Amino acid sequence: MRIGEIAALAGVTPRAVRHYHHLGLLPEPERLPNGYRDYGVRHAVALARIRRLTELGLGLPEVRDVLADDEGRELTEVLEELDEDLARQAARIEERRARLRVLLDQARAGTLPAEGPVSPGLAELLGAFAPTASRSAAKDREHLTLIDSMAPSEERDRLLAALRPLAEDPELTARVHTLYERLDDLEHSAADDPRIGPLAEEFAAAVPDPLLALFAGAGVGEASREHPYGQAMLDDFAPAQAAVIERFIAALMLRGGGTP
Repeated sequence: MRIGEIAALAGVTPRAVRHYHHLGLLPEPERLPNGYRDYGVRHAVALARIRRLTELGLGLPEVRDVLADDEGRELTEVLEELDEDLARQAARIEERRARLRVLLDQARAGTLPAEGPVSPGLAELLGAFAPTASRSAAKDREHLTLIDSMAPSEERDRLLAALRPLAEDPELTARVHTLYERLDDLEHSAADDPRIGPLAEEFAAAVPDPLLALFAGAGVGEASREHPYGQAMLDDFAPAQAAVIERFIAALMLRGGGTP
């Protein structure tokens, strides 16, 4: 048989046959006097086996190892490894589908956060907060979304745990919303506006003592200009607003026994 005939019989392309020759997967057949390769049934059997192994997901180097083992021990080992790999892939896919189902349920119920897909913990927290039109509050929600996607899971969980009581206390939530509105009012103010200090102190006072240690553990000190993320976060606010946030952080660190 010629290369086109053996390829059609084995269900592969002539190009694939030549590639298998090049890789040493398929021995070269004898050539006829006219120079054409003369393939036999054993070549077709080998090609069919290569095709079946690649369809199972084996790479060509693994196929070479399998074909080199006449007793089939290598094939068993490779198939077991392939089965384990497929099981891991299936588990990852199922985990992603479970997360997707949560997002779909939120989207259908109209509860998907405006910030888009986030972790279930953050989605629940954002949904627990009373709505507000404050632009500063919206920025803080965006910053939480960024932390949610970038922070290690343990740090993220500590931060969400620290914020949870704020969402569960209606009076405290209303108080914080009023503070956010006052922060909005500083958007076009100078960095030496006399309202900056008092507002920062009131923001710090709104943080209950039991939450202070959790805030510190979640990296409050990183929200300063000495930390790359803190610099970027502060630059997202107007100068007077950033000054409030910096003084708020300093006040929290002093309450926690640290150095501002």
